[in-house]
Amino acid sequence: MPSLSPAELASALALVGAVILIAALLSGLVERSGVPQVAIFLALGAALGPAGLELLDVELDSTALQVAATLSLALILFTDALSLDLREAREHRVLALLAIGPGTLLSAALFTLAAWLLLDLSAPAAAILGAALASTDPVLLKGLLRRPELPAGARQALRLESGLNDVVLLPIVLVALALIGGSTGGGASWARLGLDLLLLGPGAGVLVGLVALGALEWMRRRLGVRRDYESLYSLGVAFAAYAAAESVHGSGFLAAFAAGLTIAMFDVELCDCFQEYGETTAELALLLTFVLLGSSLIWSGVGAASGSTLAFAAFVLFARPALYLAVLAPTRIEWRTRLLVGWFGPRGLSSLLLALLAVFAGAPEGAAIFRVACLVVLLSIGLHGATLIWIGRRGPLPAPREMIAIDEVRAQIAAGETLVPIDVRKQASWEASDEQARGAVRLSPDRAVDDARVLGLPSDAGIVLYCTCPNDATSARVARELLRGGWPRARALIGGFDAWKQAGLGVEPKAA
Repeated sequence: MPSLSPAELASALALVGAVILIAALLSGLVERSGVPQVAIFLALGAALGPAGLELLDVELDSTALQVAATLSLALILFTDALSLDLREAREHRVLALLAIGPGTLLSAALFTLAAWLLLDLSAPAAAILGAALASTDPVLLKGLLRRPELPAGARQALRLESGLNDVVLLPIVLVALALIGGSTGGGASWARLGLDLLLLGPGAGVLVGLVALGALEWMRRRLGVRRDYESLYSLGVAFAAYAAAESVHGSGFLAAFAAGLTIAMFDVELCDCFQEYGETTAELALLLTFVLLGSSLIWSGVGAASGSTLAFAAFVLFARPALYLAVLAPTRIEWRTRLLVGWFGPRGLSSLLLALLAVFAGAPEGAAIFRVACLVVLLSIGLHGATLIWIGRRGPLPAPREMIAIDEVRAQIAAGETLVPIDVRKQASWEASDEQARGAVRLSPDRAVDDARVLGLPSDAGIVLYCTCPNDATSARVARELLRGGWPRARALIGGFDAWKQAGLGVEPKAA
């Protein structure tokens, strides 16, 4: 591999620095406006690319693109698995199975058929494109999932789908690539492919995850490990799992997902630590990849626009809402919420990364697959971004029944009502803090209803639960459990403990 000149190294560092600075400075604007963050970084890439300042020009055969895309896809799969709320997945297993089963697989099948009929692609190439465009992008969904007023059913469906569908779609892409490459000529070849996909890749990921957790626990007991370094440790696990699987000819991407799932199952504290620090690192890596693609490559989708490709793109974008309206009917989720889930299936970086696998594998139709995927992604960013902006301008959606805003809490306190603050922070977050809300009662988030009964919490009490999780996930879940358990006035505080402190409602040293 040729070495970088000092000027090239300076340019690369400047690019990374620009991504970090812009992501930080514009984070508040992005949060309030609903403008997709990726759109800003695509514009940055275009400004630096051949049509702008001519400082960045990335081709499909670029080593830098292949490295960035590989790392980004491995990180997407790893963080998807690591951030998966297994309790929520079990509690809503019917919803999860419908979203990643009929929802994801039927979408991939319909898109594959449309690509084969409209775009004159071979069946394996159409399958790659169909699977890539059935992927729901977790980066583009972040802005929507952070909105506390999003209906709980929509949040659960989108979070479960975006966290699980890539691992369902990736094997389709890998099998189609094997068909294109002619490496499935007989029973032995199919057996080898099955071994790679079902055993070597996931097995390497599970093994690396278990060894890494064992080593971490051993060091914790004997020497101690700084929590901020545990986030870096988990990133190392992701890359080690990828490398281990590739060294035995398994799928490194499936290994990364398996390693993340292993950590999620066996070490909650590492999951919390990674989500606090490491997800930001992963998100920056994804945004950097968008800058590289935005310099010139993604705009090839505009050049691919024609009657047939536009018809295919329209089918991909508008068939999903009707499909999910029907697929999610057994969940009894209200039809408007099902339609919202169907519409917010944005295509983004994960779709492009899956399409790029065909390019990196040297598939004859790889470039065509990538150009059509770029066209769909650009349209998706425009349509779904405009929808988010429209929602933001028309005012907040009605808050879910289990949520309460800080202004309403202050108004109730000012009116003389007695509210009981309930601390349901996860154990690691609670232990790391020295303070709590004034007068707070501590309930374990894993057995809140039982704890409330033991403590004799009055059923008519006005209850305000708070946590420090993204999207107030823990407090919202506990609020729903208490509502079902006989506390009709239980509400989760939008913004959590930070909102309580910023409102000046008072804190005190944490009770022993």
